Amino acid sequence: MALPYTLEVAANSVASAIAAQQGGASRVELCSALELGGITPSVAQIAMAREHVHIPLYVLIRPRAGDFLYTDLECEQMQRDIETCEALGCDGVVIGVLNAEGDVDVARCKSLMNAVGRMGVTFHRAFDLTRDLERALEDLITLGVERVLTSGGQVSAIDGAMTLRKLVTQGIGCISVMPGAGISATNIAGLVATTGAREFHASAKRQLPSGMQYQRPALDDMEAGEIRSDAAQIADMVAALRRL
Repeated sequence: MALPYTLEVAANSVASAIAAQQGGASRVELCSALELGGITPSVAQIAMAREHVHIPLYVLIRPRAGDFLYTDLECEQMQRDIETCEALGCDGVVIGVLNAEGDVDVARCKSLMNAVGRMGVTFHRAFDLTRDLERALEDLITLGVERVLTSGGQVSAIDGAMTLRKLVTQGIGCISVMPGAGISATNIAGLVATTGAREFHASAKRQLPSGMQYQRPALDDMEAGEIRSDAAQIADMVAALRRL
């Protein structure tokens, strides 16, 4: 039976992308360095994820951590990464560029979107840093973006739930508003009821124990286990959505 809602999982590795698929996720957003908010993964990661994952695969296009005010050189890098994603058979990309005044940089985003070809486009949480969320949403609608990932301008989707509800209503028929940040199996049903959203985004990550038998105590912060998306957490969220 098809899931009545879309659950996208932010996967920080090929293994996480596979776990997302195993857990029943509807879509994967592939990135690296999730602890930094995510940056563009390597070409090898993208290619291998495409080989192993058969659900829709979107790739984060973000050249560095930090703000979303980019130089011409960084925009050229993003455009080339987008072209690589299309060549590797990805289903979509996730972008976000702002100007110094805190608005969506429409001109630069339009330039990036000209490179996407057949792929879909999600605008990421750079949206939450804009000075006027409603105006920013209208800019994204004009650009033809298919969805926006947002916490309603707050630390978590729970905190921004009422704003998310307004944005979902504003976007009806034009753009999908996808709540993200702090979403779990325990709160996703409540967010459905409060926001009216149909798509949701979560990382569902956990830290695995290290397999190292030898560890140097003075450097134990460098020897922690891998952080990976957890198929069981994803399955729990999928089950919560199915119950709706």
